[in-house]
Amino acid sequence: MTALRIGNASGFYGDRFDALREMLTGGALDVLTGDYLAELTMLILARDRIKDPTAGYARTFLRQLEETLGLAHERGVRIVTNAGGLNPAGLADAVRELAGRLGIPVRVAHVEGDDLTASHPGVLAAHAYLGGFGIAACLREGADIVVTGRVTDAALVTGPAAAHFGWAPTEYDRLAGAVVAGHVLECGTQATGGNYAFFGERPPGDLLRPGFPLAELHEDGSCVITKHPGTGGFVDVGTVTAQLLYETGGARYAGPDVTTRLDTVRLTQDGPDRVRVEGVEGEAPPPTLKVGRSRLGGFRNEVVFVLTGLDIEAKAALVREQMTGALARTPPAEVRWELVRTDRPDADTEETASALLRLVVRDPGQEAVGRALSGAAIELALASYPGFHVVAPPGKGAPYGVFEDVYVPHGGVHHVAVLHDGRRITVDPPHATAVLADVPEPELPEPPAPGPTRRAPLGLIAGARSGDKGGNANVGVWVPEARGDDAWRWLAHELTVERFRELIPEAHALPVTRHVLPRLRALNFLVEGILGEGVAAQARFDPQAKALGEWLRSRHLDIPEALL
Repeated sequence: MTALRIGNASGFYGDRFDALREMLTGGALDVLTGDYLAELTMLILARDRIKDPTAGYARTFLRQLEETLGLAHERGVRIVTNAGGLNPAGLADAVRELAGRLGIPVRVAHVEGDDLTASHPGVLAAHAYLGGFGIAACLREGADIVVTGRVTDAALVTGPAAAHFGWAPTEYDRLAGAVVAGHVLECGTQATGGNYAFFGERPPGDLLRPGFPLAELHEDGSCVITKHPGTGGFVDVGTVTAQLLYETGGARYAGPDVTTRLDTVRLTQDGPDRVRVEGVEGEAPPPTLKVGRSRLGGFRNEVVFVLTGLDIEAKAALVREQMTGALARTPPAEVRWELVRTDRPDADTEETASALLRLVVRDPGQEAVGRALSGAAIELALASYPGFHVVAPPGKGAPYGVFEDVYVPHGGVHHVAVLHDGRRITVDPPHATAVLADVPEPELPEPPAPGPTRRAPLGLIAGARSGDKGGNANVGVWVPEARGDDAWRWLAHELTVERFRELIPEAHALPVTRHVLPRLRALNFLVEGILGEGVAAQARFDPQAKALGEWLRSRHLDIPEALL
């Protein structure tokens, strides 16, 4: 059976608008997927739905489809997307209306059952992460376009693969291979050189406009990750490794269809811009489904004071004391200060002579973070440190969201494929499940021979990619093959949990777990609680931990000179 060519045209709500057209015109495809959902997106869509009950889906997808539906129909490319968000039925109806207006005969189906909001009072939205078999049912019944709500990102690939190859729900190795392909594709150009740690080692033109990735998926679950010829960016073992580590945890990567063993993945370069993925093993999925819940956490406001020139620490201390006294009249529930030393001595511009002092306040009510903060800050304009000014006046305070996950049994969700002709097919939960357990720690390679060392940044040896899952963050660290086996052996022994905490002081008091993935020459660190209540709560400077890995790479430690 020939390979199934599955492409991606969106990694998030707001990704490159022209990507749908680029992927449809750039080369052969069987299926084109689009991932529009993330934890923060679900909160945004929930707030949209409060204002308009007919909203709740990614409207950008409709505008993209208006320009490309004819192309997809002419070329026989089926489209699968989670752009339905909180209202997949509404988006499916809107696509049918669009197709009718354009005179293009397409069959539109959707998947529902993920919405559990009614059984979770007090939240804006609660949605289970469904698997790919609802998508597969729609495609098997002839759908040209399948719209879903909250499914796992990889389900956009496992569904079409299961439909095309006729996989049964118990063919775990094949499904796990498709999960790996889906996880690599889901973030779009992150698989083709975008956000890549070693970008400086490529010609500058390579990364100006990376092309979107695609997978040539085979019946046995193996695949080749590639991109359309002539598009920008590049695909190599490093870019695929980086994306495999993104937002994952241990060796067992759990999903609603299968638990994928990331420690079994084998990657090999299969030619220019081609990486072969094989050997992936799968196991029965866990007995529960993840449910993402979005709720309002309260109100938040901030003010950033600019401190210029001399006596930065003393200026910061003065304004902190003044603000503390002023806020005491209506004290917010949470007050957080952060001094960012962007100033330089003897600077030749005022901006580079200045530091930033950031004050963030939160409270269940708006009053304590609104007028109370703005009044206290602005009243200091003529009564505080020399050179007093702020980046912008504080506003009234804005609501912030909180994302949290809970778990429900598979049987607690009614997973349904709603076909183009109105028929409804119930998707049965898995018959076999297995409680998730940690994989025994693999044996480490022998450490390299001792020798002279030099203080240098970790990033000279290792790449990293980091991301968020609720209030937790992961940092995947790997050594490219070109750096040699000794570099991997050194990293495996040097970058312990204790060393990680030394290099990332924020993690000092937090639970940190290290997972070793020898086949990827990688370590994956899970840092619990570093993001507070999640991205929408804006608990830290980098609320999604996107640059946490780059911070780690910039830290200096003693590296063997033989590796430098």
